[in-house]
Amino acid sequence: MANPKIAQKSPFGVEVEAGKTYYWCACGRSANQPFCDGSHKDTEFSPVSFTAEKSEKLFLCGCKHSANKPFCDGTHKTL
Repeated sequence: MANPKIAQKSPFGVEVEAGKTYYWCACGRSANQPFCDGSHKDTEFSPVSFTAEKSEKLFLCGCKHSANKPFCDGTHKTL
């Protein structure tokens, strides 16, 4: 399996809206980080979808190596 491109070595803090579905970029190629823009099409990666349970600020993984995708788990500190 190929490794994703590291978009940044820190999480992306994003405001999400309750009930809205988001697509997190898993390949690291999107120009719309941390969200998917379709740049994965020629890769083995697929975006990770999630629906916000409530309106809040979330911290989404920027390094693309989190074990808790799409959320940051601190893995970027070891890369």
